[in-house]
Amino acid sequence: MNIFNRKKYVTIPQGVSNTEPGVPDGMWAKCAKCQKTAYSKQLGAHKICPGCGAHFRIGAREMLAIIADEGSFKERDADMIPNNPIDYPGYGAKITGLGAALDVKEAVISGRCAIGGVAVMLCIMDSRFIMGSMGSVVGEKITRAFEEAAANRLPIVVFTASGGARMQEGIISLMQMAKVSAAAKRHCDAGLLYISVLTDPTTGGVTASYAMQADIILAEPGATVGFAGRRVIEQTMKQTLPEDFQSAEFVLEHGFIDKIVRRDQMREILSDTLKSHAAGCAKFDESRKINIYSGSARIEPSEAVEISRKISRPTSKDIIEAILTDFIEFHGDRNFRDDTAVVGGVGYLGATPITVVATQKGRNLEENVANNFGQPHPEGYRKALRLMKQAEKFGRPVLSLVNTSGAYCATGAEERGQGQAIAQNLYNMSGLQVPIISVIVGEGGSGGALALAVADRVFMFEYSMYSILSPEGFASILWKDAKRAKEAAAVMKLRPVDLMELNIIEGIIPEVPGGFDNDIPFSLDYLKHLLVHEFSVLQRMPTEEMLDRRYDRFRKFGAY
Repeated sequence: MNIFNRKKYVTIPQGVSNTEPGVPDGMWAKCAKCQKTAYSKQLGAHKICPGCGAHFRIGAREMLAIIADEGSFKERDADMIPNNPIDYPGYGAKITGLGAALDVKEAVISGRCAIGGVAVMLCIMDSRFIMGSMGSVVGEKITRAFEEAAANRLPIVVFTASGGARMQEGIISLMQMAKVSAAAKRHCDAGLLYISVLTDPTTGGVTASYAMQADIILAEPGATVGFAGRRVIEQTMKQTLPEDFQSAEFVLEHGFIDKIVRRDQMREILSDTLKSHAAGCAKFDESRKINIYSGSARIEPSEAVEISRKISRPTSKDIIEAILTDFIEFHGDRNFRDDTAVVGGVGYLGATPITVVATQKGRNLEENVANNFGQPHPEGYRKALRLMKQAEKFGRPVLSLVNTSGAYCATGAEERGQGQAIAQNLYNMSGLQVPIISVIVGEGGSGGALALAVADRVFMFEYSMYSILSPEGFASILWKDAKRAKEAAAVMKLRPVDLMELNIIEGIIPEVPGGFDNDIPFSLDYLKHLLVHEFSVLQRMPTEEMLDRRYDRFRKFGAY
């Protein structure tokens, strides 16, 4: 037989049976997604299909080799195996047999290592071992990892790959969900970072416990993530589910994870994230003083309104890209959906990591539709608050960029609690124990803008507006004539110079005539140095004094 006609196959990716006739382990692999056959060496160590990018399932030690710094992993509890708590027939023999056949003795490996030079506790589950099911040993090893991480003030990273609870251990397996969750809570209460990485599959009791309890939740592309199995749901509910149901992409869209990361980029993302949190309380270097600009009264109110709404005006994402480095965007409110009208994440302002939350408009009609014209849903405000609370936990300052005509008005938004979401932001931001600076980039409309502007300092771009309502709405309510919007703009005191006189804002970011899209570096250079200066001043304040000043800042407003 010609040797080139003899095909051998490697481990098969998700969705393809490893027991198909004529598909032995070896040098060839068939992708479950695109159905193409690839030479195994083309997959590389990361086992990613070269045709469509599908991720093959890999063992725990294969994952370890591509994630941990070489030679840094010190394994814990490598020889721990379970008893047979409900005397399930053949369970002990199955455990022994798998332990002899595989390079792991249970469905998880755990230990200390370094990722990008940062010391970390690491747990990696292995779906080859009884489908990665969570029994006593899995629960115990992960619990011990959280406890050791807490005792030594280390971050922890957990790679999940599981079919859920281990049936052969009965209710003892069920109790692992609560045991690990309690350990994760103690680690969290110690102010330490937990990152979970969801790989294929992450289902059942693992999804319903520690997989979804992390500060930051990442997932591999195409990973199955869910609680009840697809087949169970379809048979129980008598309905056909969407094709992407319970995929990582589906879960991201619905707000439950932060980011989808390819396996060949995972180590870099983990390293960057760990480093930004390790530097959490780094202080700003106030090396350059800055004079606060008070703006020009020559700008007509209607001109400020018109320019603030220009579609050519740089968006919040443009500003983030210009003034921050190594920005990592995170997604989702952990409750319903990821709202693209609100952007959030962590990046470096100079050498200091900060959290940014921002309303996002588009640069064209398509982008505006995708971002709901910058009008946040309740889940957008909840995403922002989640990230701000996370910043508080890790001691990071918060920057909010505001450019919205207001919160989205629709039936669905009301059903999901638009007013409640805004109220919770106002309530929590007033007491957030880290510095907050808000910047009105374009429009700052109503409570939808204020929900991101309860801050220690509020600044405005020179051609922006900040008001109780849009001029059109103001004229419609008071004069029953929206066409009088230009007249309303003059009455409303919505220009930055007017708001400086009313002590609503602390300063103005200068723009060239016609708007800062005509000279972006001019305005953003000023903004960057302004932020460094103001954050450095706020960081030097005792927290109690900063919170008292924030309270007094809003306490003074009134006319009586």
